[in-house]
Amino acid sequence: MSSSRIDLSLPQLEAFVQVAASGSFRAAAAQIGISQPALSRAIGTAERTLGARLFDRDTRHVEITAVGRELLPVAQRILRDFDSALGELGEFMQGRSGRVTVAALPSVGAALVPAAMVALRRTHPAVEFTLIEAPAEELLVSVEEGRADLGLSVRPAAQQRLRYEHLLDDPMVLLCRADDPLAARGSVPWSVFAQRPFLASAPASSIRPITDAVLVQKRMMLRPALEYPSVTACGALVAAGLGITALPRLTLGLMSMKGLATVPLVRPQASRAIGIVTRIGRTLPPVARAFMAILRSAEARPTMSPAARRLAIRAARAPSIRT
Repeated sequence: MSSSRIDLSLPQLEAFVQVAASGSFRAAAAQIGISQPALSRAIGTAERTLGARLFDRDTRHVEITAVGRELLPVAQRILRDFDSALGELGEFMQGRSGRVTVAALPSVGAALVPAAMVALRRTHPAVEFTLIEAPAEELLVSVEEGRADLGLSVRPAAQQRLRYEHLLDDPMVLLCRADDPLAARGSVPWSVFAQRPFLASAPASSIRPITDAVLVQKRMMLRPALEYPSVTACGALVAAGLGITALPRLTLGLMSMKGLATVPLVRPQASRAIGIVTRIGRTLPPVARAFMAILRSAEARPTMSPAARRLAIRAARAPSIRT
């Protein structure tokens, strides 16, 4: 079965377009930056491939033929498309375009990712984003399997083929009702949970290992009054007066704080370590590396109110634990 495909190279098309534009082999060769004999050979090869002349020429004149006039708009379009494609590749290679897929814990995604996206788009307006929200275990698997370029999560287990780069410590705070006597205190020790109904996060949550570690350290054998399935549900349970709990500060952005209050937890002061997780051995696209640079900078860090900063400084004087 015969094919109608015509195999002309890009250099041949460029030589043809330049000769057609200038009406001179000499001028076209100078424009392209090759010798005139080399340009003539390129045109001759193209004509043999086509089986037709592209130019009628003598020692003084060069005139495009009917076949050449038919080829000219096609060749111009091919060269434009090629230049455009190379330009897009250059934008991608320099990190100015492309897609970043980020997997994040819901609280961390809400606190860090929007500001980082805005900051990157100031200099990289063509960048596109995909945001995956998932609990820690599922999130880390998505990075390990390559479905996400990077994750914003707690430290992965040692056996996972993942690299962890620490970003920040998310301090644990007590969450109670605003009319609870605890809300008026400057700080509260973890031992308070032995005296009040304690609401625990689900076992698969990134919060549960932190609270369990502190309770073990304090030798407190607590039976939770309830296990909540989400941070949003936790806020509603506390607001209803069903108990108190310990949460990382960043999770507070996921709930309505109406009727609720937070107090720094001390003795010990605990925090949730949050960092950038990437797969070992994977080369990230330039735009993903640019996004990581934004995350490392102050532009993506959550801000703290003056009152919260004073409470954090006061709590920092106590012994701490980081998990």
